[in-house]
Amino acid sequence: MSEKLDKYIAKKKLAISDLGRNIRVNKVCYLFLLPYAVLFITFYVLPMLTSIYFSFTNYNILEKPDFIGARNYLNLFLEDDVFTTAVKNTFLIAIITGPVGYIMAFIFAWLINELPKWIRTLVVFFFYAPSISGNAYFVFKTLFNDDQNGWLNRFLANMGITNAPIMFLTDPRIGMKVIIPIILWMSLGTGFLSFVAGLKGIDKAQYEAGYIDGIQNRWQELWFITLPNMKPMLLFGAVMSITSAFGVCDVTMQLAGYPSTDYYARTIVTHLFDYGFTRFEMGYASAIATVLFLTMILCNKVIQKLLNRVGH
Repeated sequence: MSEKLDKYIAKKKLAISDLGRNIRVNKVCYLFLLPYAVLFITFYVLPMLTSIYFSFTNYNILEKPDFIGARNYLNLFLEDDVFTTAVKNTFLIAIITGPVGYIMAFIFAWLINELPKWIRTLVVFFFYAPSISGNAYFVFKTLFNDDQNGWLNRFLANMGITNAPIMFLTDPRIGMKVIIPIILWMSLGTGFLSFVAGLKGIDKAQYEAGYIDGIQNRWQELWFITLPNMKPMLLFGAVMSITSAFGVCDVTMQLAGYPSTDYYARTIVTHLFDYGFTRFEMGYASAIATVLFLTMILCNKVIQKLLNRVGH
């Protein structure tokens, strides 16, 4: 055990020595990177570390943080039933809108890649429009409004199908079935655009060489040529898909209300917003943020391992 530890320490020392030598040799390059590094550390790394520290405290902004150890985490996992509901809802949204949205975005990008330029431009705009307009959910709010002024309720009443408005966004039995497809459509944009750009950047000569080497159909072309060439875009799309899936907050709050009926549309970020900006319990909110951060990192690692197998 001691020998393994000594080897590990020696390996780390060698890595640090190599890093120092690399910095000295390429100091001009590192100087150019310095402004971005300072901004990244100041506005990303330090706030993250500060949030992790506050997650072990009782902190309400106005008073000095009081260190309480892991109490926030114990309360979060053992006593907070609303957080349990938020976790279930978040993972339900993530499982449906994450992988499904990711796969749909790639399939649509792949299918329209061979379309004429003007048609492709219209389709890209249709998918990317929700990402451009962050308030697209207001259209759906009007469409599924619970009173008789809602477009869908008015249509159903005029057709004689219903006698009373359907509570699309208030009834917990119906609400998530309405909200999840809306979130799915609004999450397609960024990943879809990156896939379109990646497909257009693949050298056509590779396809010609592939058919010479024995590729016989479009599926083999996709697996052995398209996907390996698009690994950076696939990873970017996966990260954006995970981030958007776990970061759902505004759509559910605007459509289902804040708080929603029986917390049926509660998500982890909504729970974080509640404790951080409504109750000002920043220590507890920081614990929620830390759990969410670690979950997203774990999911990203899993996605990276899966993507590394593509084309192998």
